[in-house]
Amino acid sequence: MSYANRKQMSSNRTAAIIIVALLHVALGYALVTGLAYNVIKKAAEDLKTFDVEEEPPPPEEPPPPEEIPDTPPPPQVAAPPPLVRTPVVQSPVVSTPNPPPPVVTPVYRPAPPAPPAPPPPPPVRRVEPKSVVGSLQGLIRDSDYPDSAIQREEQGTVSVSLSIGTTGRVTGCSVTSSSGSRTLDNTTCRILSSRAKFTPATDSNGNPTTGSISSRITWRLQ
Repeated sequence: MSYANRKQMSSNRTAAIIIVALLHVALGYALVTGLAYNVIKKAAEDLKTFDVEEEPPPPEEPPPPEEIPDTPPPPQVAAPPPLVRTPVVQSPVVSTPNPPPPVVTPVYRPAPPAPPAPPPPPPVRRVEPKSVVGSLQGLIRDSDYPDSAIQREEQGTVSVSLSIGTTGRVTGCSVTSSSGSRTLDNTTCRILSSRAKFTPATDSNGNPTTGSISSRITWRLQ
C-alpha cells in the first residue's frame, strides 16, 4: 500500500473519531442539561445507525518498470560480399585412339648343345676257362676206340664246344662238326665230359663265372 492511501485512511478514521467524540459530548451535555429521554433515545438510535464506511482500498499500482542497464548495442556484423561464381568452362575431351600393341617377335635361341656322352666303360677283362691237363686230345686213349667203329673202320675228326661251370667241370657238350661217325661223336662228348677239368672263367672283378671252350678230337685207326 502506498503512502498516499495510508494517509487517506488515517484522515477518515480521525474524522470518525471526532464525530464519535462529539456525540459523546452531546450525550453528556444532554444528560447534564436534563434533556428528555426521547432526545437521548433518538441520539442513541442515530448513534447506532451511524456507520462509518471504509473506502475500498485503492487498486494496487503496477510495479515500476525494470531498469534496463544502459548497455551499448552489439556491433553489427557486416555480411560478407556475395561470392561471385565464375562459370568453369570445361575443355573438350579429346579422345586419343589407343595405339596398337607392339608386335613381339619371338627370338628363337638355339638349344644348348647336348652334354658329351660319357666315356664308354672299360672293356671287361674276362679270362676264359683253361684246361688243367693241357691238350684235350691226350685224354683219349687207344682203349677208348669203340669196337663197332673199329669193325666199320670209322675214323675222323670231331669238333665240339664244351660249357664250363664255375667249378671248372664240363656242364655241356655239343658237336659243332661231325667226324662222319655218330659213334665217334658221342664217344668224344662222353669222355671229355667225364675226364676234362678246367680252371673256371673269371669276370673283370676276378669272380669265377661260366664259360665255354672249343676243341677238336681226331680218331685214327692203327
